[in-house]
Amino acid sequence: MSRPAVVKALWGAAVLVLVAGCSSGGTEDRPGTAPPTSATASAPATPGGSAGPSATAGARATVTGTLTEGLRSPWGLAELPDGDLLVSSRDERTITRVDGRTGAKTPLGEVPGVVPGGEGGLMGLAVRDGWVYAYLTAASDNRIVRMRYGGGDGDRLGAPEPVLTGIPKGAVHNGGRIAFGPDRMLYAGTGETGQTGLSQDRESLGGKILRMTPEGEPAPGNPFPGSVVYSYGHRNVQGIAWDDEGRLWAAEFGQNTWDELNLVEPGKNYGWPEAEGRAGKAGFVDPVAQWPTSEASPSGIAYARGAIWMAGLRGERLWRVPLAGADRSGDPQAFLSEEYGRLRTVLAGGGGRLWLVTSETDGRGTPGSGDDRILRLEVR
Repeated sequence: MSRPAVVKALWGAAVLVLVAGCSSGGTEDRPGTAPPTSATASAPATPGGSAGPSATAGARATVTGTLTEGLRSPWGLAELPDGDLLVSSRDERTITRVDGRTGAKTPLGEVPGVVPGGEGGLMGLAVRDGWVYAYLTAASDNRIVRMRYGGGDGDRLGAPEPVLTGIPKGAVHNGGRIAFGPDRMLYAGTGETGQTGLSQDRESLGGKILRMTPEGEPAPGNPFPGSVVYSYGHRNVQGIAWDDEGRLWAAEFGQNTWDELNLVEPGKNYGWPEAEGRAGKAGFVDPVAQWPTSEASPSGIAYARGAIWMAGLRGERLWRVPLAGADRSGDPQAFLSEEYGRLRTVLAGGGGRLWLVTSETDGRGTPGSGDDRILRLEVR
């Protein structure tokens, strides 16, 4: 259960009282506004490996407002060149434009061919050169498509064009995060759909991080000739981000013991299903950080202020992992613990600004008034 039902009930009742008793100037959380809340870190919960307290002293995550609310099963988030945001609804198969200043929502419509179910549906989004890219579950597979957007068509999405098809689909572990890297190549995190053998099978696109051209071809320099596979041995990758030196980081769900944050290098094997968390086994790469699955269940990640920020679903908190190059420089710290429920996606907005998407309406949360929402954060 993501938040105690009694807390949610009391909170919802309080909101109803405020709505009934307040007009403009009240303290209820409305789209585009919210009283700032500043969070200090809770005690580290990840065992071992701290390089000392200097990298964690004074760290802070402050919610400066709610950009928008009333979203249904939000999943992917991408920023447009003008600062507005696109957000996908996994279960409703829609994409919505959100004004980056006011939070006003403009529906762009339903994406054809999406078949939601379980953990599948319309998931990750990315934007590049007048195209909107989407990772989605279709009738036969998971796939990446792209749609023309903008120009003379205004707020209309073009018809989806396949970029990459044949990614395994399942009721669970569909991966779904996509992003363009500093090299202008498109990366995707996939899952093994519960068929653990796919992760070690380099011929399968399941349980992998993929790297491709914007047209879906194997990217130049990929480790396996003629293949979009960039790394393998993953269980379910839903978070990818790059630090300021261009290193790729990825978060993935563990099974029963350890969730992971990995530094991803081409051609490397990250162990699943032979290893979960730090195993010290030859031929496998150990994670840079790990968490009990009850404290994380990580989805999106972002890099800001010298750290990876990781959204936790089951853990209902935002994790900060301070970095020094390719290594951790301190213990992970938890922020916003159980304040906003399940956290799905985090996106860097420049400097110390983050966008954070909640995930209480995905069928596993206990939604309250206003869920789901996009929060504005300032971090340091």
